[in-house]
Amino acid sequence: MHSLQVDSVQRWMEDLRHMTEVECMCVLQAKAIGVEEDAQGELIVATRDHVARDNLQTLLRRGLVVSTELGKMFQRLEKGLWQRVHSTAVRANCHVRSLVHEYSAARNTPSEMQKYEKSLLEKCMELTTITEKCLHTEDEFFLKSMREAINEILTDVSDSFSHMIDMALANEIQILIRQIELSDSMYTIGSAISNLLSLTQDGPQLCRIIAKEGAVVALFKICRQDCFSDLYAHALRAVASICCVEEGINQLEKVDGILCLADILTDENRAESARAEAAAVVAQITSPRHTSTQHLGSFLESMEDIVTALIKLCGSASCGEVFLLASAALANITFFDSMACEILLQLNAIHILLQACKDRQRVDTPYSKDQVVTILANLSVLEQSAPEVLQEKGVERLLQLLGEKPSSSSPSEGAACERVQQKAAVTLARLSRDPDIAQTAIQLQAVPRLIQLCRSPAERNNSDSVLVACLAALRRLAAGCPDSIEATDHQQLIKPRLVDSFLLCSNMEESFV
Repeated sequence: MHSLQVDSVQRWMEDLRHMTEVECMCVLQAKAIGVEEDAQGELIVATRDHVARDNLQTLLRRGLVVSTELGKMFQRLEKGLWQRVHSTAVRANCHVRSLVHEYSAARNTPSEMQKYEKSLLEKCMELTTITEKCLHTEDEFFLKSMREAINEILTDVSDSFSHMIDMALANEIQILIRQIELSDSMYTIGSAISNLLSLTQDGPQLCRIIAKEGAVVALFKICRQDCFSDLYAHALRAVASICCVEEGINQLEKVDGILCLADILTDENRAESARAEAAAVVAQITSPRHTSTQHLGSFLESMEDIVTALIKLCGSASCGEVFLLASAALANITFFDSMACEILLQLNAIHILLQACKDRQRVDTPYSKDQVVTILANLSVLEQSAPEVLQEKGVERLLQLLGEKPSSSSPSEGAACERVQQKAAVTLARLSRDPDIAQTAIQLQAVPRLIQLCRSPAERNNSDSVLVACLAALRRLAAGCPDSIEATDHQQLIKPRLVDSFLLCSNMEESFV
């Protein structure tokens, strides 16, 4: 959320305000404090949008604080630190009471949730009382029996609190969804979508709640109305975030979301931002990490239209972000159906992608190059791809990708560079079945570069996957042109079993000092 993207000092000051408030609430037993009429009038002026955002922030912040305190209690209980166990129980009790009273004051909570709140407050008080008893005795047998009882109550409190927070969040999410469904105001709908989008950044559990409450259905209703076309990109970005969980994808399938995505992608009169976000949703739902593939059945029906639109978007992309989203969707699609690869070849995809690599405005990061080389690796399975790669000077590009290095110390960028190197080597190995490709690669000094990557761990960022791919590519080239490999390299990198060459190269810089 935007509120969490602040510097540490500001975050500490905001958290400190909550800490002091709970102590006041505990002492005053949540008694109402009078407010001057003028000040009261100022409070009423606050918009519903701000109330919704504040309630969501309060729930998330206080929920995190209480969860942290309960976690500390489990640890201190295990160590038998009874004084700390009791003080933590008191703090947790204060936080829970403050949260319940503050939320109840802001919202008319549902009756089912009120029952949970009452039960939770009783359990928190019971926890405080029982931990206090342990401060006044040193009887080991008594303390052991108390530890078991406290652990049971603490587990119950933790589960009940999590359930109550989920119910409260679901209540807030329902309010946001009603705003999207019932309002005619672009501002109100856009603000509600922004709040939903912020919530999705807080983890998969919240995404499941959002999906369960019907957010995907509401967002696609927006994307099917021309009067809200300016909100398409915003709504689709929220859909993509929600679809990181299976529940979101299932909701998308139920409302024929794939057809809607295909309509937006294939309409070249739509704003590029809307088509890019539609591509992001496609990339999300086709991600190989999803275990369920039931939704792919309906996707295959629209695949040709979607693939055609995506490769056109790669060719016309005005910036790197748009190209990245479109190429990521294509990369995922090429994994699960070979027909997609055949369609791409017919659409001159190799030319479009290799031309894009020359344009730093479109392909400007290792992440974009990762998507390009993934598509090329999957296309290289087809024999008819080799002539096109040769024609477009794709072998030269693959050798450049073998030299990809991170420009910063970012772990994610380093990992992306490793993937680029690995997939470039895999692509070269597959294409080198064609004698013309193999001969061109040798002429372009591919063998020395592959040997360097095998022998120097630093060149491959100590990546084992890059090493295996380079050994495979080297052996494929050596099979077609044995004279291209020197005797020493042949003895160590070609002649032994692949696993033996791997072990030799992976231990080259190992120290036994």
